[in-house]
Amino acid sequence: MGGVNLVVGFRPELWSEVAPENAPPGIHGFNEDVKGPDGFVMPATQHDAVLWLSGGAYDVIFDVAHEAIASLSGLATVAEETSSWPYQHDRDLTGFIDGSENPSLIDATDVALIPDGTPGAGGSILLLQKWAHDPEWMSLPVAQQERVIGRTKLDSVELEDKPADSHVASTDQDRFGKIFRRNMPYGTVTNHGTMFVGFSSDQRRLSDMLQSMAGLTTGTRDALTRYTRPITGAYYFVPSTACLAQTPV
Repeated sequence: MGGVNLVVGFRPELWSEVAPENAPPGIHGFNEDVKGPDGFVMPATQHDAVLWLSGGAYDVIFDVAHEAIASLSGLATVAEETSSWPYQHDRDLTGFIDGSENPSLIDATDVALIPDGTPGAGGSILLLQKWAHDPEWMSLPVAQQERVIGRTKLDSVELEDKPADSHVASTDQDRFGKIFRRNMPYGTVTNHGTMFVGFSSDQRRLSDMLQSMAGLTTGTRDALTRYTRPITGAYYFVPSTACLAQTPV
C-alpha cells in the first residue's frame, strides 16, 4: 500500500467466531498472565485486532496509518499505539544483533505460515510483546552482557559455555521449533525497549518459549528478564490476503 507493508491480525477467538472454517483449531488469545515460580509476570494485554505497518519512510507510514484508523471509525478505537525505528541496521537497544536464528526469507514461509490443506492456510500466528529495558543494562561490562544473552556482542557468535539461563539457552529454537522474528526498537533515550514481533505456524512454539523464559520449564527464568520487563502481551491470527478477501464483512 503506497510503499508500506500492512499486516492485519485478529484476536484468535474473534477470528474463529467470524470465519470458523478458516480458523486454525486450538489457537487462543493471550488471556492470562504468564507467571514464573519467583513471581516474575508476563502480563496479558490482549486486544481484538492489530495493525502492523512497516516501510522506509515514516511520513508514508503515518499517512497510511491515519487512513486506516479513519476507515475503522465507528467500528474500533485505538487501544495502544507504538512507533518503532531501526537501530544500527540489525541490532536492538541491548546493542546485540537481533534475529540471529531467523530463517532466510526463502525458508521463512515454512516456519511462519500455516501449510496448505489445513484451516487458516497461508496465515500465521503472531506473538506481540513490548519489553521495556532497564537502564542498568548499559552499565554492565560487555562480558557480562554476553553471558546474559549467550552470544558475543560484536559478531553474534553463540558462546560454547553459555549459561543455562542465558537468553539463547532459554529460547533455543532447536528445542522449541523455529519462529520468524521482526523485532524493532521503540521509545526515547530515557524510556525505550524492544517490540517483540514473532510469527509462527504453530502457537505452541511461541507459548513454550514464553514459559521457558518465565522459568516454568527449568525453575530458573531467562537472565535477560532481569534487565528487560514485559509490559504487554497478545496473540493474533494473521489471515492470508486471500482468506481476508473471502471473509464476509
